[in-house]
Formats: sequence, C-alpha cells, structure tokens
Amino acid sequence: MSHSARAADETPAVRGAAEEPDPRRWLALAVLAASQLMVVLDASIVNIALPSAQDELGISNADRQWVVTAYTLAFGSLLLLGGRIADYTGRKRTFLLGLIGFAAASAVGGLAPNQELLFAARALQGAFAALMAPAALSLITVTFTEPKERAKAFGVFGALSGGGAAIGLIVGGVLTEYTSWRWCLGVNVPVALLVAAAALPLVHESKAHGDTRYDVPGVLLATAGLFSLVYGFTEAARAKNPEDPSSTAVQGWGDPSTVTWLAAAVVLLVAFVLWERRARNPMLPLRIVLHRNRGGSYLIFLFSGAGLFAMFLFLTYYFQLNLGYTPLQAGFAFLPFSAGIILTAGVVAQLLPRVGPRPLLIAGLTLAVTGMLLLTQVGQDTPYWSHVLPAELLLSIGMAGVFIPASSTALLGIGSHDAGVASAVLNTSQQIGGSLGTALLNTLFAAGVTSYFAENLRDPADADRLAPLAFINGYHVSFFWGSMLLAAGLLVAIFVINARKQDVPADAPVAAAG
Repeated sequence: MSHSARAADETPAVRGAAEEPDPRRWLALAVLAASQLMVVLDASIVNIALPSAQDELGISNADRQWVVTAYTLAFGSLLLLGGRIADYTGRKRTFLLGLIGFAAASAVGGLAPNQELLFAARALQGAFAALMAPAALSLITVTFTEPKERAKAFGVFGALSGGGAAIGLIVGGVLTEYTSWRWCLGVNVPVALLVAAAALPLVHESKAHGDTRYDVPGVLLATAGLFSLVYGFTEAARAKNPEDPSSTAVQGWGDPSTVTWLAAAVVLLVAFVLWERRARNPMLPLRIVLHRNRGGSYLIFLFSGAGLFAMFLFLTYYFQLNLGYTPLQAGFAFLPFSAGIILTAGVVAQLLPRVGPRPLLIAGLTLAVTGMLLLTQVGQDTPYWSHVLPAELLLSIGMAGVFIPASSTALLGIGSHDAGVASAVLNTSQQIGGSLGTALLNTLFAAGVTSYFAENLRDPADADRLAPLAFINGYHVSFFWGSMLLAAGLLVAIFVINARKQDVPADAPVAAAG
C-alpha cells in the first residue's frame, strides 16, 4: 500500500488524536490491559480446575471438554462480529457492555449447580469476551499514535498476551488448591466490575464514521463458518471411546461428524468471501487480509497459536502424569515462560522501531522452533532444570519476538473506521490456530502412544508399566509437529513479511495476541 493510500485510509479522528494526546492515556492503558489479561487468563485458568469441577458436577469424560471449548467456540466464532459492533456502536460502550456481561456470565458459571449451566456460562463468557477484546484493542489504536509511546504500549500488551496463558495455569492452581474450582470463574466478577468502574472516567468514546450499516449476510456466513471450523477441529480431537479413561484414541479427521462440520465450514467461508467481494459495506473488507504484511501476520499468528499449544497442553500432562506434580506445582512450572516473555517484551518493543519487524520475527520464530525441538528430548527421568527450563526460556523469548512485531504488521495502514474488525481478525487467527492445534496435535499424540504400545507391548499385564513411556513417545511426536507449525510461521516471516522499520511508526496501531 502506498503512503498516499495509507494516508487516505486514516480518518481525521486518528490524525487529530496525534496532535493532542490524552493526558490520562497511560491510566487508560492500564484499564484496557487489565481487561486483556482477564480474557487471556480465562482461556487457561479453568484447565487446572477441570478435574475438581468434573467430580463435583458429575461431568462425563465425553462432555468435560465443553468447559474449555464452549468458551473458545463462542470467542473465536464471534470475534469478527464483535469488532464491527465496537466500530459502529462505539468502542467504549461495547467495551463496558463486554465487561459487565463477562462478569455476569462468570458469576453464573461459578454458582452453576449442574454441567448444563456451566457450559452455557462458559459460552456466554466467550461471547462477551468477543465484544470486549476487539473493543479494547481498537481503543488503544486510536489513543496511542506517537511512535515511542506506541512501542511501550506494544510491550505491555505483548507481555500480557504472551504470558497470560501460563499465568492462568498458576492462578488456577492456587485457587483450586486453596479455595474451590468455582473461584476460577468467580474471581472475574470483582475484577471486571473494578475495570468497568475505572474505564468510565479514563477511556474516551470513539466510533467509525461514514457508512456504518451492518453486513447481516456477512455476519451470518462468517460466524456460522468459523463456528463450523472450530467445531470440526474439536470433533477431530474428541475421544473415540469417551467412557474408557485409558483410551487415547480420537475420532480423527475421517470421522463423519468431523468431515461434515469441516465441509460445512468450507462452503460457508467460501460463500462469505464471495459475498464480501460484492457487499456495499462488507463486515470484513478483503483489503484488510489481502494486504501482504497484514495477511502474512495473520498466518504467523495462526501457526504460532497452533504450535504453541503443544507446549501448554502436553507439558501439563508431562508434569502431572509423568513427574507427579500437583496442579499447583504444574502451574508454577510454567512460571519461567511467563517471566521470560514479560521481561523480553519490553526489549522487543524498544527494538521494533529501530530494526523493523522482519528481523525480530525471524529471530523470534527461530528461537521458538529450537525451544520446541528441545522438548522432544524430555524423558521419564530427565530433570526439569536441564530439559524443560531451557526450552521454556527459548520459547518465551521467541514468542515475545513474534507477538509484538506481528501485532504491528497485522494492523499496518488500518484507519479508525476498520480498527475494531482488523483487531478482531488478529485475535480470530490465533483462536483458530489454537483450535487447529488442539485437534491436530492431540490426534498425533494418540497416534504416538498407540504406535509405542504396538511396538513394545508383548504382555497385556505390562500396559500400566509401559503407559508413562508411551505417553513420552506421544509428547515427542506432538512437540516435533508443534515445532513444524512454528517453522511454517518462520517461512511466512521470511518470504511474505517485507515491512521496513519506517513503516511501523508511521502506520501501525497497537494490537496484541489474544
């Protein structure tokens, strides 16, 4: 995109904001960052609490996944709509509505007397998070325009986004071990209400101008298509024998249910693209994703979300099933990853305007691939300090080098009118990537476990003795393919991203990995 085209894309509201910065913008950033942390935390905080919730509410092994996937399904499939609602209705108004709704849904989930109400509450949390997240990001987009200040805001959001999932595991472990699993949901209520109260005086309203009619067919096609895609990934990872706790077999990609949902997703999403090409006021203007640097950044977020899932999911299993860690110990075992990404994010944010996004992306993804490959060396008796810790640190430093520059290039040249939907595409790409990773890597894990038993099990009585080693083999397979997904992101950074350092300060709004 040329400089003149970019300038035309920016609205007077954005240029005017740069002339008179809000004196309380840093307090506003703290409020918006707190909401971002809450959204990121909630995707992982319930993982540690899940066994306790399952036991208390009598949730079957077949249905327990819905505590997690009800949230991610609603969040991932409604983000595009949430971004447009924020742009058109008002970003502050949408942000506050998302916060209040998130608090109410969290309260319902924390008090749920049965599994049905818990699943419904988690879906509502995801829906309100889909309003809150793009609204918060686009509010920062129109608040911070000065390059150095934008870099600092990048650092804050990059640190919270990258470390939030690991922090969620720690918080979930503490709350579950010392209070109740219900507080993993209930803790959101006071936090969300405090953030909403602070946002009222500190955050200023902004909205898109011009044509603000909703693209109803586009909304329906995109939401249904993304829901079908995420649900299809989830079905591929569903247990084939859900009532057999020892079974690691999953339905897989060839299962009729998986094929049906994925086929429906393809049809709906193709129809969405065709409709958006001719719509007068499209929900997702195709120029947003067809721009070279923006489209490449969305792909990087998708591959990173899919690959990084291997570390969180299978290290959690490894810590608890193989090393015998308690849930709290397992949560704290991820602390180096959180600390590494938080400490590195500030450095990356300072380097971004000086060296540009491409060198940081290439270096970050190279470190991340190396760290993931190191995890293929863990074993039943290998020490945490010599095998897991170095890998976590490499991954954390690498991901800080990915989240911040990719967030900047993902929103290059986006004006105020499209700020919310562009931020939503960024979040959606990572959510879809995480869902793909859930299905793909879980399926590969099961195949690795099965192949180990097939090669080494001679006497059925030895199954329990061989199970930990079979799991190790499954972890290795998943970590390897997780590294390949990250490597795919590296190839995109090398061959697609071409933004220069002077491009970022001039055009890039603030974003974060949700």
